[in-house]
Amino acid sequence: MSSHRKMAVILALPVFVVVLAAQQQQPPPTPPAQGRGGGRGAMTPEQRDARDKSEQEKYAAVARVIPARDSVWLEELSYIDARDAIKGGKTTALVLTGSTEQNGPWMDGGKHWYALKLVGEATARKLGNALVAPIIPFEAGNSENKYQLWGSIYLTAETFQAVVRDVANSLKGQGFKNVILLGDSGGNTAGLIAVAKELGAKWAGEASIYHVPEFYNWTSKGGVRDFVQANGIPEKSANADGIHDEYGLSAVLMAYDPKTIRFDERAKAGKATINGVPLEPKEKTIEMGRKIVEFRATVGAEAIKKAIAGGSQ
Repeated sequence: MSSHRKMAVILALPVFVVVLAAQQQQPPPTPPAQGRGGGRGAMTPEQRDARDKSEQEKYAAVARVIPARDSVWLEELSYIDARDAIKGGKTTALVLTGSTEQNGPWMDGGKHWYALKLVGEATARKLGNALVAPIIPFEAGNSENKYQLWGSIYLTAETFQAVVRDVANSLKGQGFKNVILLGDSGGNTAGLIAVAKELGAKWAGEASIYHVPEFYNWTSKGGVRDFVQANGIPEKSANADGIHDEYGLSAVLMAYDPKTIRFDERAKAGKATINGVPLEPKEKTIEMGRKIVEFRATVGAEAIKKAIAGGSQ
């Protein structure tokens, strides 16, 4: 090899080494997206749509061999139960949102979840054509608060709306024609309104979605607090004890399970009161809680019917 060629090779070596090193540092190429079964390569949107349609049709053809469970909760139904209920006319889906938060020294953080289990079921039964999605037990709030009160969990506004949006889209995809967004905590309202507006425009002509504010009727005129007063309960202020609790809430949770407000322990310690109202005798408060559930379900069901009839989001 001539001296000139040797010199050219020597000068080229550093460049080659740098290029080789850079190539070795690069991440491996991303493999093509796989189909559901794996190993079948990428699928076009049209192919995925055809596959999913075929799969739904396959399961739609499976015959029932045992009676359906009598429940309005999707998580308590088999897919055959849900499929046949929708086919039989239960085409309204309720999406219930609550929160997990500090509720004073006596009450479980899952207060809204317990209340929604009772009111949500009663509302669906009154409608007669509704099923209920699994409860979303979180509300929008400051999840990064470094002084978070114990037991409280919040989602960012964006995350909350994304969860509600995905639940609603999932319900639409299985055949529900009306999706009803219902909040049981003030932090949910803005997000529910936003999702109803967004999907209402997107779904036009395929399905409908509604936010029904009347469902959360604690403080509104003629709401739960007025209902409690009208039933002879002398609670003068919902904040008299200075804690995140009030008689109507305690009564509903008593109707669900007295353990959720530590009733026995409080009675033993002489603390079975809220805002100056006695929670004893237990049976009386439980009965009042059932009345509140019935009241809320009646108001909620009528508001849902009105919203669907009016077609407003």
